[in-house]
Amino acid sequence: MQSSEDEPYVAARQLAGGVGLSEALDVTAPEAWIGLDLAVRELAWRQPELFHSKASPAGRRLTWKQDAPLPHVTWSREPADAELALALCHPDGHMREAAPAHAEKRPALLALVVIRCTDWAGPVRGRARALLAEVPPHRLAEHATLILRVGCRYRGRFAQDLLTVALRAGPAVQVEALLDSGDRATARLAHRVAVERRLLSATRLARTAARRHDIVIQDLCADAAVATLGEGTAEEFTEVVAPLLASRQSRVRSAGVTALRRIGRHSGAEAYLTDRSPVVRACSRWVLRQADVDPAPLYRALCTDPAARPAAAVGLGECGVREDADLIRGLLTHPVPGVRACAVAGLRALDAVRADDVRPLLDDPSAAVVRQATAALLPSADRVPRELLRGLLAAGRPRHQRVAAIRLLRAVGVRAADPITFPGPTGSARSCPEGGDFST
Repeated sequence: MQSSEDEPYVAARQLAGGVGLSEALDVTAPEAWIGLDLAVRELAWRQPELFHSKASPAGRRLTWKQDAPLPHVTWSREPADAELALALCHPDGHMREAAPAHAEKRPALLALVVIRCTDWAGPVRGRARALLAEVPPHRLAEHATLILRVGCRYRGRFAQDLLTVALRAGPAVQVEALLDSGDRATARLAHRVAVERRLLSATRLARTAARRHDIVIQDLCADAAVATLGEGTAEEFTEVVAPLLASRQSRVRSAGVTALRRIGRHSGAEAYLTDRSPVVRACSRWVLRQADVDPAPLYRALCTDPAARPAAAVGLGECGVREDADLIRGLLTHPVPGVRACAVAGLRALDAVRADDVRPLLDDPSAAVVRQATAALLPSADRVPRELLRGLLAAGRPRHQRVAAIRLLRAVGVRAADPITFPGPTGSARSCPEGGDFST
């Protein structure tokens, strides 16, 4: 099977041998055009007979007259798309400069014209840009992904700016067609233009923000959706704010919580005081404070029975006072692992960690609790007895406890003599990069 790295070179050889353009490469893939451009240039130096030999179907026509007033390519007949493609990629700058004039009415070669707009040779670049500037906007949109790929190059802004202007001024359907593009840069540009032109309804903006995983699109659509809110009607809450609040993405939920203030539903932020995301928790506290509600007493009340909302402990640590530390410490022995983990995190946020209180949690069966305890003890790792840590390194100990011991021992400068191995997912041994026999 041909590797993907070799495909551009195979395509270049096939084009030089007379194979049609669409048969030699995938004309819909931007990577195919970029790869072809590089492959032709390299093969022309390594195997010049492919492109200049009289025996080559394309070679007889890929010649230029040095004594001509303007460089041009001479063909014995009207060249095929494949022949022009080779000329547009040719290492000889005169060849590349002359080829765009013949490609003016060849839509199939527009991708290579886009690439030539970034050419290092000024005359080549100028001719390609002049041709691209006359291309209809819908054809630019068809090559949006390629344009944005080469737009990252040193001279790539020209084609990218043309595309942006075309999308801003062209029919809305061109922008709509790119919103669901699998290319990240293309989808981002399409959403940016759609937001600028107000092509999307508030409902669609909210749902897009809630469902897309790209953080740029999340921010664009969430901010635009919130900006459309007016008097805070029930319909606005249901169609715009509710989807934001229900999102699995913390950035989107935080926008939804902030929107509660805009529509006058400050009390709704209370439900997000114990969100798993610190950003969402901070936004909920801000919204409540805008309504003159102090979140600290709410957290204290939640900490009296935190099983249903474990993050109450960490939330209290984020906004409480030093006197709240005793209430949080009382949760270190709570039967729910999530509460114990959040209690340690709350003490860390309050800067009230006492090593003697947290140290027993290194032996906790919950990995989340042990991770929090380890992070809390790292600044005072020298106060953790070595015997306790060596005991956690025993072969029968859970992996998370052994890793915790390794981290704490390394924090005090104890290095590994031999690597520790942990059973892999299929039973095979896997070494820990921070593990070892801590004999000191």
